[in-house]
Amino acid sequence: MTPLFELDAVTVERAGRVVLDRVSLTLQPGERVALAGANGAGKTTLLRTLVGLERPKSGRLVAFGAERRAERDFREVRARAGLLFQDPDDQLFAPTVIEDVAFGPLNLGLPPAAAVARAEATLDRLGLIHLAHRITHHLSGGEKRLASLAAVLAMEPEALLLDEPTNALDGAHLARLTDILCTLDVAMVVVSHDYALLERLADRAVLMKNGRLVPASLHRHVHAHDHVHIHEIGE
Repeated sequence: MTPLFELDAVTVERAGRVVLDRVSLTLQPGERVALAGANGAGKTTLLRTLVGLERPKSGRLVAFGAERRAERDFREVRARAGLLFQDPDDQLFAPTVIEDVAFGPLNLGLPPAAAVARAEATLDRLGLIHLAHRITHHLSGGEKRLASLAAVLAMEPEALLLDEPTNALDGAHLARLTDILCTLDVAMVVVSHDYALLERLADRAVLMKNGRLVPASLHRHVHAHDHVHIHEIGE
């Protein structure tokens, strides 16, 4: 089975500082990987690198069976891997939700009517059709997050790259988003500090420490109360 992504000793620098330090990672079809680590460790940079928004200084990046280096190489990658940004305001830009969700399919070359039909079908499948004609900047934070996810899913990606998908969600929107993600049959890399979400979604975990990836395990601690942790393997 051909991996969706293969990073081999990838280094990314920004303003002279090493952000990713010889990172190697493989994502197989259908696999769900939890990417944990402290703020500033390089997690978001890793997701951005996978879709060509950050360019490696060294190392090798293979996506969907082909090595990717130049901007033109990543156009196909962005059509096949959906990146959900940490801030939905960075993702939503069209006047209404239906226009935002239809934009990706239009960009893939679908005729306008077919793009709108796919957008409506995606919103309906996610239980969000009531948002279709809402003004995007009038949405609540949770509604914006769900609309952003719909916009990504309308592209019918083979992989999802999720950057803090439950950040700042209230209980109802958190439960709705989690339920949606758990039903999706696509590969994922999930950056989150929400370990309960990671426990439900992830097959395995890796930990980012100072720009480097180390193997990790996702397991539950039982004390007077119990909760989930991700620890570096060997700790």
